[in-house]
Amino acid sequence: MSLLKLSRRAMLAAGAATALALSPMTLSAQTPQGVLIVGQIAEPKALDPAAVTAVNDFRILMNVYDGLVRYKDGTLEVEPALATSWQISDDGTVYTFTLREGVSFHDGSPFNAEAVKFNFDRMLDENHPYHDTGPFPLAFFFSSVESVDVVDDLTVKFTLNGPYAPFLSNLAYPTGLIVSPAAVEQHGADFGRNPSGTGAFRFAEWRSNEAVVIEANPDHWDGTPELQAVVFRPITDANTRTAEMLAGGIDLMVEVPPVALSEFHGDSYTVHEQAGPHVWFLILNAKEGPFADVRVRQAANYAINKEAIVNDVLEGTAEVAAGPTPPAFAWAYNESLEPYPYNPEKARELIAEAGAEGAELTFFVTEGGSGMLDPVAMGTAIQADLQAVGLEVKIETYEWNTFLGEVNPGLEGKADMAEMAWMTNDPDTLPFLALRTAAWPDQGGFNSGYYSNPKVDELLEAARVSTDQDERARLYKEMQTIVQEDAPWVFVANWKQNAVTSDRVDGFKLQPSFFLLLDEVVKN
Repeated sequence: MSLLKLSRRAMLAAGAATALALSPMTLSAQTPQGVLIVGQIAEPKALDPAAVTAVNDFRILMNVYDGLVRYKDGTLEVEPALATSWQISDDGTVYTFTLREGVSFHDGSPFNAEAVKFNFDRMLDENHPYHDTGPFPLAFFFSSVESVDVVDDLTVKFTLNGPYAPFLSNLAYPTGLIVSPAAVEQHGADFGRNPSGTGAFRFAEWRSNEAVVIEANPDHWDGTPELQAVVFRPITDANTRTAEMLAGGIDLMVEVPPVALSEFHGDSYTVHEQAGPHVWFLILNAKEGPFADVRVRQAANYAINKEAIVNDVLEGTAEVAAGPTPPAFAWAYNESLEPYPYNPEKARELIAEAGAEGAELTFFVTEGGSGMLDPVAMGTAIQADLQAVGLEVKIETYEWNTFLGEVNPGLEGKADMAEMAWMTNDPDTLPFLALRTAAWPDQGGFNSGYYSNPKVDELLEAARVSTDQDERARLYKEMQTIVQEDAPWVFVANWKQNAVTSDRVDGFKLQPSFFLLLDEVVKN
């Protein structure tokens, strides 16, 4: 039986699990050994690593593609992958990579320096013949790249426009994963539905709103995976995902609702937890409406009972956030900052000073998405807290990809606030992409609330080019102090990610990067 047929059989077994309420013994006979069925939180937007932004999509991509470098297991430290080594010039502006020999893409075309150049030119050069296969929303990660040059077949040189401290870390992020130029040339704008990389698994099938199937790559340079195939099933509703896991329809569930964690105790399941660089926040529209006044933004931070959200909604699986930088970045985190305390009286005072009593607010909430915790329940609690201090809040709820389509282009003319969560690889990433003036949506960034502070811009620009980590830390800490005072967001929570596996799964562990790495997982 082919792997693809085996995977389809796995999907049928999984889909039947809830409907038929199969017993674990019956289900184990129908769910194939060696095929891992993963309950995802949403349908992927695309399988082109240069074209997507959500961790939901990254969890698939990290198994299909490799980058020049990757994060060392269990850390955010960079180690070799498709590049076996690299040299950095004394001034920090030239990176020369030696590439791994004998690697091929899943479509059979060769991986070499020309392929690396193609990948980055496609993202960064508007005149590249395949630039129109974008857009490339995280090309910001490589905005410092001035040129990519082929030295020889197995040597490629990146020249930067100045020192850029996060460069290697960004190469390990999914945006730096290497795609097959031949496949892009063949499929054009449809490459995201027909992916080809060099990763431990190769793409087999995408059935819209049903499953993405990937199969083991027996020729992977780092060894053949233990699994024969992985089936990623999009199950948007968290309660349905929980029911599927309990019924045996899926083997691995990500982002378990906090209220459901207690259902997975005992020998039949393993609950996994891992701290990482995550922040859950509310984007406030600082350009127009009530939140254009800093006093109303601060009032929202005082009005929302974040401790109650963390303890009652999230069941203690997170900590209250103090600012835009997650404490997981210990070296860059400003420990002197205290979270805004819950103080509804202070909130009412600030709202009165601003003349915003009774202001009507539109609040965008998602049904579920990458790192969004329990977004509907959290949104409802936030709505109640804001209404308790005299603000009228109307919630509009969207499916995840639709939600991103509303929020990422900016809130102007649409909403006053929106939920958001980021998991990042470097303290530069989130503020640079979402807090700078030059990151407003009309300039290609994710500053959907249009926050602007020239001093913050200056600090972020300086921090990313500093080669001294202590100096970078000082700059980031000063930035956090200013941003907390300006309150462009409501800083809600830093989450400890979780997942649950069945007793048929061995070798799985969560990563601080929030990616799923499945090449060493075993399904009995």
